[in-house]
Amino acid sequence: MIRINLLGQVRPKATKQSVPLESTLQILLGVAALAIALVVLSVTYYSQKHQLDETNARIAALKAERTSLQQIKQEVDRFESQKAALQTQIGIIEGLQKNRTGAQELLQMVANTVVRVDQLWLTSLDRSGDTLHITGESGSVNSIANFITQMKRSGYFDKIEIEEAKEDDVEKSVTTYGFTMSAAIAQPATAPGQPQAKPAAGTSTTTPPQPAAKGRS
Repeated sequence: MIRINLLGQVRPKATKQSVPLESTLQILLGVAALAIALVVLSVTYYSQKHQLDETNARIAALKAERTSLQQIKQEVDRFESQKAALQTQIGIIEGLQKNRTGAQELLQMVANTVVRVDQLWLTSLDRSGDTLHITGESGSVNSIANFITQMKRSGYFDKIEIEEAKEDDVEKSVTTYGFTMSAAIAQPATAPGQPQAKPAAGTSTTTPPQPAAKGRS
């Protein structure tokens, strides 16, 4: 297609509009700020992600350590339980061994004391810890007092106390006195067979029990 200029005038050329310098600088500054923000966000993101990964790894390690410690604790508890059970068994065995050997010695000590007293015999002998509970019969109150004296002189016993002494009807033709008493087994510091110190003149260590009224109470 051919265009013909009928006016005979030269068409003016279109002029380019110039962009103001201030607008250009603002655009450049905006782009630069956006780029810096992206860089800062990237650095912050990767830094936080690295810290998060380290924290997760630390948590996993602590969980594994806790599991290991729990297993160790269970083993320790099991060993402590076994130790307590063994100590209990050892204590029982030692107690049985001690009581087995001590019972024979105790009977011998009591027998050595009884044979020194006339008209007195024992009907029961019970031991509770280091205390003996003795029940017996005698032909007189003096026999009971002599028995207490012999027990003290033997050095095997102390803290001897009469709980009850009364006339009874064990033998119709003979007057007898039933008695119950307690005595503590002397500690090893008191050597067996050595009499205790005698009381000063005018004092009495044992008050003979007074018989109860005739017949059973």
